[in-house]
Amino acid sequence: MHELTERQKTLLLLIIRDYIESAQPVGSKRLMEHYHLNLSSATIRNEMAMLTEMGYLRQPHTSAGRVPTEEGYRYFVSQMMNQAVLPESVQRTISHQFHQSRPDVDQWMTLAASILAHQSQGVSMVTAPHAQKAKYKHVELISTQGRQVLMVLVMAGGEVSQQILTLAEPVSQERLSQTAARLNALLSGLPVDAIAALPARSDALDQDILTLIIQDIRRAEDRGSGEIYTDGLTNVLSEPEFVESDEARRALKLFEERSTLQELLARTTINSNVGALQVLIGGEGEWEELRQCSIVLARYGVPGIATGTLGVLGPMRMSYARTIPTVRYVAGLLSDLVNDTIAGE
Repeated sequence: MHELTERQKTLLLLIIRDYIESAQPVGSKRLMEHYHLNLSSATIRNEMAMLTEMGYLRQPHTSAGRVPTEEGYRYFVSQMMNQAVLPESVQRTISHQFHQSRPDVDQWMTLAASILAHQSQGVSMVTAPHAQKAKYKHVELISTQGRQVLMVLVMAGGEVSQQILTLAEPVSQERLSQTAARLNALLSGLPVDAIAALPARSDALDQDILTLIIQDIRRAEDRGSGEIYTDGLTNVLSEPEFVESDEARRALKLFEERSTLQELLARTTINSNVGALQVLIGGEGEWEELRQCSIVLARYGVPGIATGTLGVLGPMRMSYARTIPTVRYVAGLLSDLVNDTIAGE
């Protein structure tokens, strides 16, 4: 890309801001009248033509106005990535909402998804904190009926696994509780490899439950990310891009195909640091479903303990100035909560 002059930078940023607000192609007359520029209409048209030639703008149909290209949006994001700040009043409101909620991972995830969707007017996605190396925390065994038992396994990263077991013969709740107590005393804080290396248990029930625990923890590690919480789908359905374009609406199918969404979140954030922000514009040539969209993503949590991903999807014309600082701030809050409640145990 060519080096932009200061005048070209100013005009490009004004055009993109205007288009984000109006969803209408921006012409020289609009720029002159709305922003009181001390430039002639001919000069503005010439500069817009240059920006179009450079690949930052395009001219849809025969309209005299211009709209940003993917490269234009990337330039815009690069200029304001570290400048956009969430107003202190909004920060206080969000912080208050989190501190009013119960110390419960599920409630935090639901709340984070709701806040992101409301503040950005996009579709939010939040994955529950997940430990790459899951450690055992606690198991409960609850008799349900006959030979069936509910096993609730809690891992140190905050993940919870539940499954119904069918035992060879009915077992009393008292014996189940004793088995759980022995295993909790034996396994607390151990990673799965250390659990698997333990000598076989002499009690058959202890050994059966121990085997299932090892299988559950290994499955949790293989998943790569926790459960995904989403909100705000209706926010973008009314946007012009999603009303008029089947291509844009296809992006929303990601939220129906959770495995695809999980893969997207895992692949795009796997090498990013906690707190680092990433903006995907137009699918970055890799995700065909996202050609008309942008996603702002961030990782949160405590490295080596538990991390998750949160983000917002919207049209490429999303309000980056509002979405980027919101994602950054909520990521910071969730990192603090993981640090205080999970890492601090």
